Amino acid sequence: MTDLAIAEQKARRLRELHHAGEPLILVNAWDVASARIVETLSFPAIATSSAGVANSLGYSDQENIPRDEMLAAVRRIAKAIRVPLSADLEAGYDHSESGVAETIRELIDAGGVGCNIEDGAHDADHPFLDTKVQSRRIATARRAADESGVPVVINARTDILLANPGVTEAKIEEVLSRADAYVRAGADCIFVPGVTDAAIIERLVRSIAAPLNILAFAATPPVSELQRIGVKRISLGSSPMAYAMAQLRNAALEVKQHGTFSFTDSRIPYAELNALF
Repeated sequence: MTDLAIAEQKARRLRELHHAGEPLILVNAWDVASARIVETLSFPAIATSSAGVANSLGYSDQENIPRDEMLAAVRRIAKAIRVPLSADLEAGYDHSESGVAETIRELIDAGGVGCNIEDGAHDADHPFLDTKVQSRRIATARRAADESGVPVVINARTDILLANPGVTEAKIEEVLSRADAYVRAGADCIFVPGVTDAAIIERLVRSIAAPLNILAFAATPPVSELQRIGVKRISLGSSPMAYAMAQLRNAALEVKQHGTFSFTDSRIPYAELNALF
């Protein structure tokens, strides 16, 4: 089977997972080791965390990492796993339509078969891209993927509810308006981070004509409840990376403050980790 045929097969498998009876749970990875650990636990797909990848390479989040470095990380992960890989590409690392198309082509070349494209502009004066502008960018990404022969799963993210605390009716209406436009532009899934209330999540599920992706936090309803109300994709975002870093900090503090090494009893054995590769 050719590389293109394998990529097409993985993309179709990823698309199927968005319409399965159970939600697609994505324990977001940030490097090859984290991706392989998740894969060995039989999760059917892997997604990257933009913040996780960026932080691990010495950058703050919000498109401060160059596109080439982000996609190099995607390439390393894709090469090491067998399951479909979806990459968090932030706002595409280029606000122009041609730039987004190039990002999609490079994603496919790197082995990714899904992507997040967000509408945050990372600009204090203009925090969100105009809906029409973002819709054209999504349509361009759709064409670039289709022309490549790989039906990349485009997860269109809107940060309306994440950017500013407090969910209001006006914000929900803005989310729904953007979601409708993004679906019509060719998005396969709509990602709405920043909401944990079950009633609001259910309203989004019922109002959006595409699978809904939510970002999970401690206050998020459990998977069983999210499945009941129709959520199709659950992402953990940068939390797995941040949790791993918290564990590292706790280990270092134990040594510094107590001079003990009990944390080593909780490590993954050397041989088991080495066997991942």
